[in-house]
Amino acid sequence: MEITKTHYNFIIIGAGAAGLMLADALGNDGFFDDKSILLLDKDAKSTNDRTWCFWEKGKGEFDAIVSKTWEYIYFGGQKFSNRFNISPYSYKLIRGVDFYETYLNRINSYPNISFQQEEVYEIEDSEKITKVITKENVFSANQVFNSIFNYNEIIHQKKYPVLQQHFIGWYVKTHKPVFIQDQATFMDFSVPQKGKTRFMYVLPFSENEALVEYTLFSETPLSSEAYEIAIKQYLNEKLNCTDFQILEKEKGNIPMTCYDFLQHNTNNVVRIGTAGGWTKSSTGYTFYNTGKKTKALIKHLKKGRGLKSFDKKRKFWYYDLLLLDILFKKNSRGQYIFETLFKNRPPQLIFKFLDEETSFWEDLKIISGCPKKEFLMSLVQRIFN
Repeated sequence: MEITKTHYNFIIIGAGAAGLMLADALGNDGFFDDKSILLLDKDAKSTNDRTWCFWEKGKGEFDAIVSKTWEYIYFGGQKFSNRFNISPYSYKLIRGVDFYETYLNRINSYPNISFQQEEVYEIEDSEKITKVITKENVFSANQVFNSIFNYNEIIHQKKYPVLQQHFIGWYVKTHKPVFIQDQATFMDFSVPQKGKTRFMYVLPFSENEALVEYTLFSETPLSSEAYEIAIKQYLNEKLNCTDFQILEKEKGNIPMTCYDFLQHNTNNVVRIGTAGGWTKSSTGYTFYNTGKKTKALIKHLKKGRGLKSFDKKRKFWYYDLLLLDILFKKNSRGQYIFETLFKNRPPQLIFKFLDEETSFWEDLKIISGCPKKEFLMSLVQRIFN
C-alpha cells in the first residue's frame, strides 16, 4: 500500500468522550470553519462499551442522550447511612453507544471534519509541524490533540501516588421488585473492607433492573472471580435477592493520580481526556469535567495561544493529592474518610467541591468535615518532602 501524506490544521487522536466533544465543538463554531480537522480512532465506536455518569443542576447540554436520571442518592457506611435528596442536582447516566452515535452523526455533518478508522502508532513533534503516523498513512498537522493514555508513564515514577478505580458490574434483572428506582446507590461501604477501600455502586433502571457494581480504590485489580463473588453476595445478603438474570457485564479501570500530565504538552501537541489529566483524580469522574475542559480549550484556541500554556494546576489539585497520599499509604481509611464527610456535609456541597466550583470558605467547610488527623499528617509530609 502506498504511504500518503495529508496535512490538516488540527488532528484529534481518539474518538472517546474528549475527542468527540472537541471535534463537535470545533465543527459547531464558525470561528473554525476554515480549519481542516481529522479525527482518528482504531475503533468504529459502534458498541456500548461503557456508561458515563455525572451530577448536574437542572437541564444540561447532554440531556437528549441521558437515558436515566436519579433525584436521590444513597450513601451507606459502617456506622452512618442515609438517603439524600440531591436537588437542585440530579444524577445522570449516558450509554456509550448513544453518545457515540449522536456525536459521530454531528461530526459527519461538518464539511471540514473527517473521521478515519486508523490506529496511531507514533507522533513526531517538531517546532513547525507535527506528524501523526498510522499503519496506513503519515498525516501532518499544525496542532494535535492526543487522548492516548499511557499507563507506563504514571506507574514508573515515584513522585505522585498512583491508585486505580477498578470495578466489574452486572446488569441484572430480578424476578421480584428489589431496587428503589429513583435512588442511585452512590457508595455503599457496608461490604467487608478487607484492608482496602471497597464499595458497591447501584444504578436502578426499574424495580427489577439495575447495574450493580463492585468498586475499589486501590493499587492493583482483583481477579474477575473476586468482584463477581462480592456482587452475588451483595445481591443475596444485602438486597435479599437470589433469583436474578445477568443481562450484561461491565468492566473498567480508571487511573487515580495527581501525576503532572501538563508537562508533556507542547505548543503543537496537547493531551486531552484522561491522558491530559482531565479525570478527577480523587473520584475517577471524567465525563462532566471533559465538557468543561473542552469549552476552555476552544476559548484558548480562539486567542491564538500555543497549546503549552493551556491549563494549569489549581487548588483542587493539591486537595486531591492529599487524599491520594492518604489512600496510597493507608488504603483502608477510605471508608472512614468518605463516611465522615457524608455524615458532616450535605451532598450538594460535596458535589460542588468535586466539580471544583467552591469558594475558599466552602473549601474550608469541606476540609473541616473530613477527618482532620489524616489530612494534617498528609499536608505536613508533603511540605517536608
